[in-house]
Amino acid sequence: MRRLFGGFYRWVIVIVGVIAIAFFAQKVVGDKTVEPHLVSSEPVATIGSGSEAVAVADDGTVLAWLTLPEDTALPQLSLGAAPKGPRVQGPVLEQVRVLAATPPALRPYVSSSGFGERGVAVELSSGIELIFGSAGGAARKWRAAAAVLADPSITALDYVDLSAPGRPAVRGSGHTLPPIE
Repeated sequence: MRRLFGGFYRWVIVIVGVIAIAFFAQKVVGDKTVEPHLVSSEPVATIGSGSEAVAVADDGTVLAWLTLPEDTALPQLSLGAAPKGPRVQGPVLEQVRVLAATPPALRPYVSSSGFGERGVAVELSSGIELIFGSAGGAARKWRAAAAVLADPSITALDYVDLSAPGRPAVRGSGHTLPPIE
């Protein structure tokens, strides 16, 4: 009888030990189940042109997997080729942040973006340059740009400096304003 219970207790100890190890392993290693997670990235600009064009999302992610139609009218970024990493960085990311904040009504008129001594600059299809400086307050700067472009007293200009959106500076008379739709 002693022999029977001795074997039984041994098995109980082994089973409890296996359960304890499994519980501990689960807590340490954790659950490795893959959960689906969809991230929607809206393209706001392109790098390159033609069949070599690569889209860039509103968060700076390079959308190398996205095939762009030939007639895509996204603004051009000032890069010759896509970066090696998965995202743009530095001044190009500043440009993307400004382009991502573009109001829908102005998107058809934005042709390109660059970065220079005065920060981010966006060129409209009419040739007018919008100087943003930094990407900070981009939505407010776009509202100031829309107000200047909608002002009936202004018929032509070269650039709008939006680095101080409360008082945008307007200069020149070389380019006509985009048509109002």
